[in-house]
Amino acid sequence: MEERRPPERTPDGHFVVIKGRKWRATDPSVPEESAARLRRHLMAARRAVRSATTAGDPDAERAARARVNRAKTALGERGTPWWDQTEGERRRRWEQGLARLDADAEPESGSGPGSEAESDSRS
Repeated sequence: MEERRPPERTPDGHFVVIKGRKWRATDPSVPEESAARLRRHLMAARRAVRSATTAGDPDAERAARARVNRAKTALGERGTPWWDQTEGERRRRWEQGLARLDADAEPESGSGPGSEAESDSRS
């Protein structure tokens, strides 16, 4: 198995380069535990987009895409660039985004993405 290496970054650290294309990097000020939770929300929302499009459910697709946007914004990958925000604005962005994503996930699984309840529901 090939070892995963972090993607190449631009010299200023603001972007990662993947297959020759620049993407905004995740805000490095987001604590790793919170960033991991946000990534779990992002992946769950992306799976929900795929399920909704496969099922032909435009309302579910719209809701799932909104969750993808919320997670990416909380990570600093969308919205106002994190390097243009104060530390307080950056903290509020990811804390509020995470709180909203956690609250949105509660009715679905009872415990949020990556939880045992969510895993059991897919069995």
